[in-house]
Amino acid sequence: MKQDNFSLRKVAPMLMAYMVMGFVDIVGVATGYIKQDFELSDVWAQTIPSLAFVWFFLMSIPSGILQDRFGKKRMLNMGIALTAVGMLVPFAFYSLFTVAISIILLGVGNTIIQVSSNPLLRDVISSEKRFASMMSLSQFIKAIVSLLGPILATFAAASFGSWRLVFLVYGVTSIVAYLWLAATTIEESRSTEVRATFSSCLGLLKNPFVLGMTMAIFLIVGADVGMNSNIAAILSSRYGIGLEEASLAISIYFTALMIGRFSGALLLSRIPLRKFLLASSVLAIAAVVFFMVAPSVNLARAAIFLVGLGSANLFPLIFTAAINRMPDRSNEISALMVMAISGGALIPPIMGAVSGAFGVAASAVVILICLLYVLFAALSTKLK
Repeated sequence: MKQDNFSLRKVAPMLMAYMVMGFVDIVGVATGYIKQDFELSDVWAQTIPSLAFVWFFLMSIPSGILQDRFGKKRMLNMGIALTAVGMLVPFAFYSLFTVAISIILLGVGNTIIQVSSNPLLRDVISSEKRFASMMSLSQFIKAIVSLLGPILATFAAASFGSWRLVFLVYGVTSIVAYLWLAATTIEESRSTEVRATFSSCLGLLKNPFVLGMTMAIFLIVGADVGMNSNIAAILSSRYGIGLEEASLAISIYFTALMIGRFSGALLLSRIPLRKFLLASSVLAIAAVVFFMVAPSVNLARAAIFLVGLGSANLFPLIFTAAINRMPDRSNEISALMVMAISGGALIPPIMGAVSGAFGVAASAVVILICLLYVLFAALSTKLK
C-alpha cells in the first residue's frame, strides 16, 4: 500500500468538481418548466432527459481513450467547461433550440467528469482506504447538490420570477471550479504498458474481475433507479394509500442514501473495503426482503430507509475496488464503469414487465436479484 500523502489543497478542488457533477440532475426539474414554457407534449418533454443521459453510453469509452492521451486533469476541466457553457447558454438565450444544445452539452460534460474525476482522485489520494472514504464523501456531495437543484429552481421562480437563475448560479460555480482545478498542481499516473483504445477498453471485459465489477455497477445503478421510480407505485398498490402520500417515501430513500454516504466517508478509513461491501450488501438485501413482506405502510417506510442505508455506498465501493486492483488501467476501467451507469435505463423497464405480469409488488424481486449479484461478486472476488 502506498504512503498516505493526503493534501487538502489538492482534494478540495476535486470535491468541487463532484459538486459540478451533480449539476446535470437539474435536467429533471427543468423538464417540467421547459414543457410549460414551450407547451410541449408529454412525449417530447420526456425526450429532454434522454438528451443528457444517452451520453453515458455513447461517450464513456471515447472519454477514457482521450484522457489516456491528454491527461485526467485536462479532461476533467474540459467536462467542467462544457457544463459551464451548457448552463450559461439557456440563461442568456432561451429557446427550444438552445435548451436542446444546452442539455446535450451537460450530458457530454457530465460523462467526461464522471470518467475522469475518480481516477484523478485516486492520483490525489494515495492511500487505498482513504480513497474509498473520499469516494463515499464525493457521492454524498453529489447527492446534496442533486437534492438542492429543485429547491433552488423553485426559490428562483418564486422570489425572482425566473427559474432559469439556477442556470446562472450553476454556470458561475462551474467557472470557479474550472479555475481552481486549473491552478492546482496534480501529479498524474500514466499507463506505460498499454495505450487506451476501444479494443483495449472492451478487451478488459475478458478479465473476469473487470467484467464482474462492471456488471455490478450496471445492476447497482439499475436497482437504485428502479427503487426510486417504483417506491410510490408499490406502496400505493400494497397499502391502498394515495399516490401523493406514497411519493413522500422517495424522500425517505434519498435521506437514507445521504446519511449512508456520509457515514461511509467516516467509516471506510477504518473498516476494510471488502467487509464494508459485504455488510452493505447483506443489509440492502435483508431490507428489500423486509420491504416485500412488511405488513404495514410504516414498516415498509422503515424498510425503504434501510434499503437506502445499505445500498448508499455500493457504487463507490465497487468503483474503488476496481481501480485499486488495476490502477495502471484506471482510464479504461473508469470508462467501463461509467458506461455501466446505463443500467439505470434497462432495469426499470424490466421491473415494468414483471409488474405487468405479476403485479406491482412483484417488481421488487428484480431489485433483490440485482443486489444478490453484488453480494455474490463481493464473496467470490478477492477485494483489496
